[in-house]
Amino acid sequence: MKLGVLVPFTDTGGDPSLVRDFAQNIEALGYDFLEAPDHVLGGNPGTNSSVDPRRTIADDMFHDPFVLLGFLSAATTKLSFSTGVLIVAQRQTALVAKQAACLDVLSGGRFRLGIGVGWNPVEFTALNENFHNRGRRSEEQAQVMQALWAQPHVIFKGKYHTIDDAGINPRPASGRIPLWFGGHHEHTLPRIAKWGDGWMPNAYPPDQNALDIFSELRRLTEAAGRDPASVGIEVWTSCGERSEADWRKETAFWKQAGVSHICLTTTFNRRHHHRIAGRTVGDHLAAARRFREAVADLL
Repeated sequence: MKLGVLVPFTDTGGDPSLVRDFAQNIEALGYDFLEAPDHVLGGNPGTNSSVDPRRTIADDMFHDPFVLLGFLSAATTKLSFSTGVLIVAQRQTALVAKQAACLDVLSGGRFRLGIGVGWNPVEFTALNENFHNRGRRSEEQAQVMQALWAQPHVIFKGKYHTIDDAGINPRPASGRIPLWFGGHHEHTLPRIAKWGDGWMPNAYPPDQNALDIFSELRRLTEAAGRDPASVGIEVWTSCGERSEADWRKETAFWKQAGVSHICLTTTFNRRHHHRIAGRTVGDHLAAARRFREAVADLL
C-alpha cells in the first residue's frame, strides 16, 4: 500500500516556505504521496444559507492544486502528488487536461488526478457552471481528458463537448494520467468501473460495509470488461484519537481489503475521522511521523 498525507492548509496556511518545508519533511519521513484539496471559492456562512459552516467558508485557505503541486514537484524528488479532489465540473475540460498533462510532464510522471463533482452551489454560480448536471458532465469530462492525453489529435462530439480534430501539447509521456474519482453518490461506482483508475472514498470506517461496497465496485468493473485489480482504492485515515495499536489494526484491515492507498488526514473531523489537537506545522509533522512509525511494516 502507498501512504500519503493531506496538506493541512486550514491550520497552517499557505506560506511558500511553509508548504515547501512540509512537503520535503513528508518526503523525508518516507511518505509516498502528498494530496491537495480543492476549492476555488468559499461562501460566507453569515449571509448564505446554503453554506455549511462546518465545511468550506471564505476564510479557509486553499492554494490552486495545479499551482501548488507544480511548485512542490520542483522542491521534491520522489514524492508523488494527487488532487483530493479537484472539482472538475467547475472547470473547462480541455484546460484541466492541459494543466494535468503539464504537471505530469514537469513532475516526471508523479501526478495522479483525483476528481469529484463538488457540493457547494456557490462555487458553481460564481464560475458560471451548472450545479445540477455536474455529475453527468463529469462522466463525459473523463472521456474527453483521457482522449486528449492519449491522442495527438482528437475528434469528439458529445452532449457537453465538441473537439474538432485538435489536441494538447505536451501530453503525458505514458499517454495517460491516473484518473481517480471521489465521492459516494450512487452513480460514482459505475463511472469508475467504466472510466476510472481508482476510487477515493472517505466515508467508510473499517467494517463490513466497506468490504461490501468494495466488492460492488469490483463486480461493476468486471461487468464493464475491465480487470478489477487495475482499479485502486484510496481510503482516508486519521490519528487524532486512539492508540498506535488501533492505527495498526485499521491499516491491517485496509490491506486485507485490497486497499492500494491510504491518506492520513490530520485536520478532517467528520464521520469516523478525528483531527489532531495541535494546529502548527510541527504538530502536523509530529503526528505524521508517529503514524508512519506505527504502521510502516504493514504497508
